[in-house]
Amino acid sequence: MKSKSISKIESPTLLSQLKEIRHYLHQHPELSDQEFKTTKFITSFLEQLGYKIITPASLKTGVIAEIGPNETSNVIALRSDIDALPIDEQTDLNFASENAGVMHACGHDFHMASLMGAAVLLADNQSKLTSKIRLVFQPAEETNAGAREVIESGVLNDVAAIIGFHNEPTLAAGEISVSGGVQDAAVDQFKVTLKGIGGHAAHPNQDVDPIVGLASTITSLQTIVSRNIDPIQPSVLSVTHIESGSTWNAIPDEAWFEGTLRTFSDADAKMGKEKFYQIVQGQAATYGLDVNIEWIEGPRVLKNDDELAKVLADDAQHYAKLVNVPPTPGGEDFAFYTDKLPSVFAEVGSGANVGLHHSNLVVDDDGLMTGVKWFYHSALRLQDYLEEGEQ
Repeated sequence: MKSKSISKIESPTLLSQLKEIRHYLHQHPELSDQEFKTTKFITSFLEQLGYKIITPASLKTGVIAEIGPNETSNVIALRSDIDALPIDEQTDLNFASENAGVMHACGHDFHMASLMGAAVLLADNQSKLTSKIRLVFQPAEETNAGAREVIESGVLNDVAAIIGFHNEPTLAAGEISVSGGVQDAAVDQFKVTLKGIGGHAAHPNQDVDPIVGLASTITSLQTIVSRNIDPIQPSVLSVTHIESGSTWNAIPDEAWFEGTLRTFSDADAKMGKEKFYQIVQGQAATYGLDVNIEWIEGPRVLKNDDELAKVLADDAQHYAKLVNVPPTPGGEDFAFYTDKLPSVFAEVGSGANVGLHHSNLVVDDDGLMTGVKWFYHSALRLQDYLEEGEQ
C-alpha cells in the first residue's frame, strides 16, 4: 500500500488510509514471533515514507525505524505491539481474519495503524523534529517475550523516553487516560502437577488420590489473597485450567492445574510466590503426593513516570477528552520498558462492543485518530521537555 504525505492531522484522507491499513492487518493476523508478513508490510510502509530501518538481526520479526536529525543526542521511542491471539474469530466483518484460529482480539491492529498514522505525520513534519524519533513495532507481546527481546537487542540503549498505549474498549473513541504511577499488575503464571498412585475408584484406600489433593490445594491457595495481602491493595489468584483422569471408575495417577497470580506491588508478588510454594508443598505432603511446580515470571508492575505522565496528560487534553482509567489486573509487557526507561503508557478509547480477547471484538475505527495524536503530539512535546531540561 502506497503511503501518502498528509499535512493536516484531522485529514479525512489520513483516517480513511488508516482504516484501510487496520482492516488489512486485522484480516491477516499472525501469532507471536510469527509476524513475518506483518513485519514486511510495516517495513515497506515506513521505507516509502523515508524512514531508516534499523531492525537488529537478533529480532526475527518486528520493525525498528527512525526519523529525525542525526546531530541530536535525544532519542524518543514510540512503541506498538504487532502480534495476534490464538482465537477463532466469530465476527461477521467483511475484513475478518483469513487465518483460521488467529485473530487480532486484543486490538494490536488498532495500535499498529495508529503508530503508522503518526509515522506519516512525523515524516510530513520533519522540520519540527529536533529529536530523533524511533518507532518500535514490537513482536510477541502476548507471550511476554517481545519487550525483553527488544531491550536485549540494544536498540533502546540511547533512548531518553518511551511511550505507548493500549486500546480500551470501555472508553469511547476520542477519549484517553494518561496518569502517573501504577497502571497494570505484575503477572505470574503457574502450573502444578500432583502425582499419586492410581487404582480402582471402589478402593481409594489402596490408592493415593491426586484429585482430592488438587481440590484442597486450589481452595487453600485462595488464602494468599484473602488472608495475606492487604485488602486495600488489589490482587487476584485465578486457577483457570484443571486436568486429570480419563474415565469414571478409576482414580488417576496424576492431576494438574494452572493459572495466574496478579499483584500491584513487588512486595506482594514476592510474598505471593513464597506463600504459593508453601501451600502447594504443604498440601502435597498432607495427601502423600509428589509435586512439581512450574512458575513463569511475566511482566512486573507497569509504572508510569509521574512527571512525564503529567506533562503528556496536560498536552493530551488539547486533542482528546481526558478521562481516568484505574489500574487494571491485566498484564502488559510494556512494563519491561518502564523498568528501564522513563515511560508513559496511555489507554486510548476504542469503543468496542465487547472486552479484549473476545472472539467477537469489533473496535471503533474513529478512535484511531486519538492513537495517532497521542503518538505524534507526545513525541513533539517530549522533545521540547527534554530540551527544557538541558537548559
